Amino acid sequence: MTPTAPDHSLLALQARYGERYRWLLLLSVMVGTMASVMSSTIMNVAIPDMSTHFTLGQDRAQWVTSGFMVAMTVSMLTTPWLLARYGYRRTYLSCIALLMAGGVAGGFAVHYPLVLAARVAEGLAAGVLQPIPAIIILRAFEPNEQGRASGLFGMGVVLAPALGPSLGGLLVDAFGWRSIFFMVVPFCLASWWLARRYVPTTAPGGVAANAQGMGLDWLGLLLASAGTLCLLNGLVALHSNGSAQAVALLAGAAALVLAFMAWQRHLLNQRLRQPTQGVDPLMNLSLFADRRFAMGSIVAFIYGIALFGSTYLLPVFMQMGLGLSPSYVGSILLPAGLVLAVTIAGVGRLADQQPTHRLVSMGLVLLSLSFALMVTVDLQHPQRIIPLLVCWAILGRLGLGFILPSLNIGAMRGLERTHIPQGASAINFLRMLGGAAGVSLCGIVLEWRVAAHGAQLANGPPTAERLMAFNETFLGLSALCALALVAAWRLRDRPA
Repeated sequence: MTPTAPDHSLLALQARYGERYRWLLLLSVMVGTMASVMSSTIMNVAIPDMSTHFTLGQDRAQWVTSGFMVAMTVSMLTTPWLLARYGYRRTYLSCIALLMAGGVAGGFAVHYPLVLAARVAEGLAAGVLQPIPAIIILRAFEPNEQGRASGLFGMGVVLAPALGPSLGGLLVDAFGWRSIFFMVVPFCLASWWLARRYVPTTAPGGVAANAQGMGLDWLGLLLASAGTLCLLNGLVALHSNGSAQAVALLAGAAALVLAFMAWQRHLLNQRLRQPTQGVDPLMNLSLFADRRFAMGSIVAFIYGIALFGSTYLLPVFMQMGLGLSPSYVGSILLPAGLVLAVTIAGVGRLADQQPTHRLVSMGLVLLSLSFALMVTVDLQHPQRIIPLLVCWAILGRLGLGFILPSLNIGAMRGLERTHIPQGASAINFLRMLGGAAGVSLCGIVLEWRVAAHGAQLANGPPTAERLMAFNETFLGLSALCALALVAAWRLRDRPA
């Protein structure tokens, strides 16, 4: 027998640390999530420098972000299976190790395909990590504590991308794009140490992990991966000369989505008939029968498009549209990131008292306004550029602060406890699928509008035509956020 195995079971850790254990566990997964969130957002500051180093076009350069997003999106679906089969501890530590290895490999890579492979490895690890905090918050905390826990967790997580671009911009200016990859390493080391102490060996619900349990739905994973790749490549092909290729890829994506849904329904029906046989579906479609979860999933998808699309677009806008340096970009985004951290902490407490639909709708209104107001930043009034950028970035982060702590919890409160891992996996998958599409869509729309105005998207003096293309892309994101309000309002509870 291994003497250390019982010491890290859920019951043993709860007995050892008492009431504070759930907060220590939340801190442990928060640091790891900070590393994964930083790896997903901080690379945007380095894209122009990396494009120049490898002589890449904008469509190829954005795959550094899109490749990460695709890998992260698809791997999210495997989180419930991994936790049930290997438990929190082995799953979490393995993902932290993979995330750190990807950061080190990317920093030393000398060819662009190796950089892309490192980003994919980071994305695979980050995808498995992302749903875990929501599962822990909904299982380890009482309903009247979940908003506060989500707010404190969110405040810690957003500090990484808030401080990251500022430090990242300075690092890019001083040491080049390679230094960005190494920024996740100290977070991974800290998370590894915390996880060794506080993350239990058990699976969700406190039961022992079952290494001999149900197998993974490999066919579903293949269909989801192929569908996501076809969707993103189809979106990119829309702006290329081969419109027939774009139609074929998008049609293939639609067919694969339908096949995925049919296969998931077949697996679900099979498990209902024979509970001890077959495999669990990657996505439990029966969860969408809950209206709040279905509406929350729609909001999460559109929100993902706006959030990750703008995370890609804002640094590119400031550098290529306005001619600012990477260090300036980080400094401009820093106040907004700090405001976001404080807002999340405050709204987290409100989420225990106020209806979810009210908080999410308020956040979407503020986010939509922040995108629309970006058109007021122009080259004719250079003295106004920095103040306006700071103000509109803060306004958008205020909107995110209203959405982040409340959306997942509000959407999943109606689910049975046994369905929480699959619910967290599904809603995060849809958010990241929207994010992956959003990064590609922003890049496509931007290049389309740049070409329509007869300009070029390259390093060089900013022009009014290039700025107009950015403005039209921001207005598209604003319209998407306004559209999400329809679903957000339906998150409200039905009248008694």
